[in-house]
This record gives sequence, C-alpha cells and structure tokens, in this order.
Amino acid sequence: MRSPLVWKFPLLLVACATLCVSCGQSSRNERYVFVASNTSLPYWQEAKTGFLAAGREMRVKAEFTGSAAYSPAQELKAFETATSTHPSGILVSPAQAAVFQNAIDRAIQDGIPVICVDSDSPGSRRILFIGTNNYQAGVTSGKLIASLMHGRGRIVVITISGQLNLDQRLQGVQDALKSYSYMSVYEIANDQGVPQLADQEISSLLKSNVEVDGILCLEASGGPGAARAVDRYGDGGKVPVVAMDANPETLDWISKGVITATVAQKPYTMAFYGLRLLYDLHHNAVHEFNADWQKAPVSPLPSVVDTGTVVINAASLDDYRNALAAQP
Repeated sequence: MRSPLVWKFPLLLVACATLCVSCGQSSRNERYVFVASNTSLPYWQEAKTGFLAAGREMRVKAEFTGSAAYSPAQELKAFETATSTHPSGILVSPAQAAVFQNAIDRAIQDGIPVICVDSDSPGSRRILFIGTNNYQAGVTSGKLIASLMHGRGRIVVITISGQLNLDQRLQGVQDALKSYSYMSVYEIANDQGVPQLADQEISSLLKSNVEVDGILCLEASGGPGAARAVDRYGDGGKVPVVAMDANPETLDWISKGVITATVAQKPYTMAFYGLRLLYDLHHNAVHEFNADWQKAPVSPLPSVVDTGTVVINAASLDDYRNALAAQP
C-alpha cells in the first residue's frame, strides 16, 4: 500500500548529524550493524560501501552481514545473531515484513534502535523507514514502459513474490497501467532474485513464440537476466526492457541497446544516512522531547525518508557513469 505520508529528508537533520561528528562525541566502542538478504548483489555491495563510509566519518564500527542468497530465514537468523550482541543500532532490509516483525520488536524492547532500509516492516516497532517510495517507483516504471510501447501491448513483469517493497512497486505499476486501455500484464514472473531464473523465464516465452511486447523488472536481478534472453533471441532493441537499479551489468546492457532504461534507486544514500540516523537515536541528538528515544511519546526523527530514484537511459548513461567514476 502506498504510504499516506512521505517526509523528505530535512537539511537540518543532516547538519545536526554532521555537527555531532565534528564535536568528537563518537566512541570507537560504538558498533552498528546492517543486515540484508542476497548480499552478493551489486546493489547491496553499493549499500555496504555507503554504510562503511558513514562509519568511517562517524568514527564508529560498522558491520555488514546477512544471507548471501535470497533467504528470509537465513537473513532473520543473521538479524537475531546481531541483536544478541547488543549493538548500538541496526539497519535491516527485511526480505519479508511479517517474518521480521517479532524479532524487530524484541530488539526495540531490548533498547536497540532499528531502522528499516529499502524494504519495510511497517507492522513492527521499527523507528523509521529510509529508502525508495516503492509505490511511486512502480508508477514511474509503469509510465516509462507504457511510453516506450506507445501505450499498446502486453508486458511481462519480473519481481520477487511476497517481498513488501516489490509488492508496492507492482501495485504502482498496475495503477499506472490503468490509464492505458490497450496495455495489459501478460505474466508476473518470480525470479527469486536470481538472474538465471529471469533469463529462463523470458527465454521460455520467446522460444514458445508468445507475443511479448515489453519487459518490466522490479528488482535488480531481473534486468540483466531478461537482457541475456532478449539478446540471445535477437530481440535486443525490438522489445523494450525497463530494469530496476544501476548495477554494472544493467548499465552495460543499456550501452549495448538491449535494456532501454532503468529506474535506479540510491542504496549508498540509504545506508549512509541510515547509520547517521541510528547514531542520532543512540545519542538522542534531536531534543524535541525531554526524554530519550525509548521514553519519548513518538520518535523525534521523521517516520519515512524518501531517497528517490533516477531514470537512466542511453542519453544519460555516460553522465551517470562519469559521476560514479568521480567518487573518491
């Protein structure tokens, strides 16, 4: 469901966090943990880079962990292991919201601030969510594929079933397509976050001569997987492919003209500011109430931080890559 209220990140909060660092109040004994699923993906490696960069700037320990493949159960185990060591704060991207609800609540009860990143567990007591407005990302993706297809034809959607942020994107796509009477979703494929499965799904459809007019991917692995299949069957540039995120393989396929565009999130930004917000909670840096975050009637921090998206296509690809190359 679309969140009824999205707070944009206030510049004052950035200034407060920066001021805390410059005052030298950080302790090298402070330790913050980021827990994710499918951590081998370039998307999560970018998040890890942002998380560790924030740790260096804040002069605190930053640890990145989780499950190497998509596994809600293994990720939950990693989260519970992290909470058992009682860190100063935890960022987590729940693979499945309901699976993590009780574990997050227990961590909060034990005095460990928890922030959800990228994927939310809104039924839990987590302090806030920082990441993409996923419903809006779906709307953007749906309108983009419709524009590329001139408002006509059937699409295949590649996603991971049961993951809240992706379900929100799917809802956004479906709502966006309601404005296009001559477009429909032929199939919703579950690639489980594995490019090879996306490749197999699209290859099967193309091999059987199913009329596929466009391919829309709602998670990072689907784009490269679909691109391999489309390229193999000689349909590169003929069937519009809209991917999600900006991992290197996706950008390579855009340069080859096989992926038409991608809706890129900002995992580095999510993780970087996620740690800063945890730091603020741990140090009670925002004094809206005369109480710490555990005793305050409501968290002094925003309930949702929308980090936004950017559309990358052949026209903007070089500028995007050059900007990445300019990073320290």
